[in-house]
Amino acid sequence: MRNLAKYFFRMAFVAMLSVVTYSCSDDDNNAVADDFKVQFTVPQSADLFRGGDLYFSVVDGEAPLVSDVIMLESSGGVFYNCTISGVSESSFAVSVPADIESGTYRAYLKRGDRRKLYGTVAIKVIEGAVITPDEGTTVYGQVICAGAGVKDVVVSDGVEVTVTDADGIYQLESAKRTGYVFISVPGGYEVPSDGVLPRFAMHLRAAADTPERVDFTLNEAFGQDTYKVFFLGDMHLANRTKDLEQFKDFTDDLNKYMAAHSGEKMYAVTLGDMTWDLYWYSNKYELADYLKTVNEAFKDLQIFHTMGNHDNDMNATSDFDAEIRYRTVIAPTYYSFNIGKVHYVVLDDIDCSSYDGTDSRNYSKKISDEQFAWLEKDLSHVAKTTPLVVTMHAQVFKPGGATSYVIDHDVTNTNRLFDILAGYKVHFVTGHTHQIYNVTPENSNSGTSLDFFEHNAGAICASWWWSGNLTPGMHIATDGAPGGYAVWDVNGTDMKYIYKGTGYGENVQFRSFDLNKVYFNDESVKGISTDSKVQAAWKKYADAYPASSKNEVLVNVWNWNPSWTITVTTENGKALDAVPVQAYDPLHIAAYTAPRFAKGSNSVPGFITEMHPHFFKIAAPDADTDLKITVKDEFGNTWTENMARPKDFSIEAYMPK
Repeated sequence: MRNLAKYFFRMAFVAMLSVVTYSCSDDDNNAVADDFKVQFTVPQSADLFRGGDLYFSVVDGEAPLVSDVIMLESSGGVFYNCTISGVSESSFAVSVPADIESGTYRAYLKRGDRRKLYGTVAIKVIEGAVITPDEGTTVYGQVICAGAGVKDVVVSDGVEVTVTDADGIYQLESAKRTGYVFISVPGGYEVPSDGVLPRFAMHLRAAADTPERVDFTLNEAFGQDTYKVFFLGDMHLANRTKDLEQFKDFTDDLNKYMAAHSGEKMYAVTLGDMTWDLYWYSNKYELADYLKTVNEAFKDLQIFHTMGNHDNDMNATSDFDAEIRYRTVIAPTYYSFNIGKVHYVVLDDIDCSSYDGTDSRNYSKKISDEQFAWLEKDLSHVAKTTPLVVTMHAQVFKPGGATSYVIDHDVTNTNRLFDILAGYKVHFVTGHTHQIYNVTPENSNSGTSLDFFEHNAGAICASWWWSGNLTPGMHIATDGAPGGYAVWDVNGTDMKYIYKGTGYGENVQFRSFDLNKVYFNDESVKGISTDSKVQAAWKKYADAYPASSKNEVLVNVWNWNPSWTITVTTENGKALDAVPVQAYDPLHIAAYTAPRFAKGSNSVPGFITEMHPHFFKIAAPDADTDLKITVKDEFGNTWTENMARPKDFSIEAYMPK
């Protein structure tokens, strides 16, 4: 109960009060409040259930006080006073009086006897059904589209799950532990947006035993069976290492991509670690700042969010408290939604129960019992023929060698998840590693024959924004993959996927290296510390790539899976073997690792190049023979490089063109 009380206190959820005033004195009309340090935008228009909430977006974190009042003035001079609730650094809500009618209203902020005009909003009042809550009901409401209730919409408070009746009405006997209620957006529909955030969840305000009404609006989404969805891995925005400048490269790239595919339906899902908890405090950049950044960058793109370990508050002392700011600003930590014929499930697989109020971040990679119980209820409304896309931050599997993968989570916890998902075709999409790999039923050592795939989908920030900071323009992750994002094309229940590097076209899916030209030694890291641990850490790269005349070629195919093929032939048409190997990516060593070692720190740098299995080695007959390298995915896409050898090795040669 203490956690719940603390949650409601920090959320500043208070009972709503509305007072109608029909006239104001000249003194009141002339009251001006230019010294208010409050900035927010007034929506141009809003569809509201009668007695529902109106949302405002906060600018630069300068939110109003809960004690302030929003005054709505009708064209006829009638004032409606609306008490503020649900205040965060990015938004706040007010409850609009039940007797307000559709029309255009001027919006003022009132503090004491002062008042300031902020804008005008056109309000359309939606008439919801009259609902008498049943005995024991604490949360109830209606889901409406175009004035009519929508049947069979799944509604949950994160614990209890129900569906709407023929009139779109739902009722929940909720203990209100999570502080919100959400709908699983049905296929063929969309919810309104608050910037990039789809408004599928609403915060609860009343006491746990007090019935309260929460309504939802749906809009029909015609032609939704065919669409694109972008999976956006680790962003790690923290206002450091020129990350916001580099992030703009990504947002410009995605905006350009969307413009090139205008007319198609598009959605996005993050994979966690949008922020970096340490820098919430030291750099004053946290979740609300992230939301401001993406809202400025993207228009007309709904982004569903997955929570990462760095989106938890490191100063908390429980998993529940660590999530408070995320739940307040972004979204529930677990929920589901449908787009077209695909059911999406978002889970939180970061358990912060052992947090101790310091920056130790002693988390575990596992899913809570509460989520398992909710998931079973959620899936009871989903046919086994419906494909599932399950997003989590931390990976399910990890590389177990050059060609296989093993469970990376707590095995018992993971097998419980597998049991709940058994019978479905499941695509896990995860982040956390800042690398790319794909796990199929054929190459997982899970001990099951389940129809499960995992796409560890890479990172927007690549090496935590370090490579582009040290080597401007070279945005590369520790496995050699370019920083970027996954693009999925969904048609009914069929899904095709590809990885797009920031600054590169979709045609760039691998890199080749002529190892006769790749070598690292002490000259590569002039200024390196003499500390023995630092020396040993660098030596593994120098040992991996000494000066060589073995005529070997290394190919990094970062989005490889067992359904792909790679063929290599000489200029005379002779086929050569491409042998799968684990390797360090030479370009990442050159662009990031070597410059970090060369700075002379007496400790081993972080985020240095890691060995990874999506590499192939080819033995060429001599140093001058040209090669034709062809990579083909399971969807028939083919990428070819006519590799002229000798091929010089330089960072500039691999820069985005």
